[in-house]
Amino acid sequence: MTSSINRPPLSPTPRSTLTRMKERARTDRADLDAVLDAGLVCHLGVALGGTPVVIPTIYGRDGDTLYLHGSTGAGSLRAALHGDISIAVTLVDGLVYARSAMHFSMNYRSAVVRGRAVELTDLDDRRRALRTIVEHSAPGAWDRVRSPSKKELAATIVLALDLTEASVKIRAGGPKDDAEDIETGGVWAGVLPIRQVWAAPESSPDLEPGIEVPRDVLDRSNTEH
Repeated sequence: MTSSINRPPLSPTPRSTLTRMKERARTDRADLDAVLDAGLVCHLGVALGGTPVVIPTIYGRDGDTLYLHGSTGAGSLRAALHGDISIAVTLVDGLVYARSAMHFSMNYRSAVVRGRAVELTDLDDRRRALRTIVEHSAPGAWDRVRSPSKKELAATIVLALDLTEASVKIRAGGPKDDAEDIETGGVWAGVLPIRQVWAAPESSPDLEPGIEVPRDVLDRSNTEH
C-alpha cells in the first residue's frame, strides 16, 4: 500500500469538503486508507435509468486506486462508466446514549469517494485488480486457489476509481448533552461499543476428507475485525 507521505490532502474540491460538523473531518490520507482497509463492503451510488441506485459490493484498494468488479451484465457497473459515481464505506463503532432523544448518536468512521470510474481492459491490470479485491477480504487466499479462467475474465467487468476526491468523517467519544440535561440528571448516558468478530470456519459439506482449514483462514478467524 502507498504511504500517505507526499500525497495530496483530502477535500481538494468543493463537493468533497465538509460543510457540516467540520470538526469530524479528517484530511490526512492515512485516515482514508484506514477506513477503506478496515471495511469489507462499500455502497456504490450511480444513476441508472435516470434514477439513483445504491448497490452494496466488495472492493479492494491499492494505493490511491479503488477497484470494483462484477458481471459484464450488471447494469449498475455499466452505468458507472457513463457519469460520476459515489462510493461510501461506513464502520459503526458504538451507539451513543444521551440524556435527550435528540442527542443520541453513533460513533463511526466513514469515507465517501466521488469520481469517474474507468474500465480496465489490459489483462494483467484486470488480474492485478481482482487479486487486490480478493486479498482485501480474504488475505492470503489468492495464491492458493485457482486463478480466473479466460471465460471468467471475459464475463467480468473490472473498474478502477481514483481516490483523489474523497472525504472522511469520524465521531468518537461520549454524548454531547445540553448543560441543563446534565444538571437535571436521573438518566443514564454513555456509549455501547460495537465489535464485529470472526466466528470459527465452517468447512464446505462437499469437501473431501483430510483437507484442513488453511492457515490464512485460521489466522483471520482468530482476529477481531
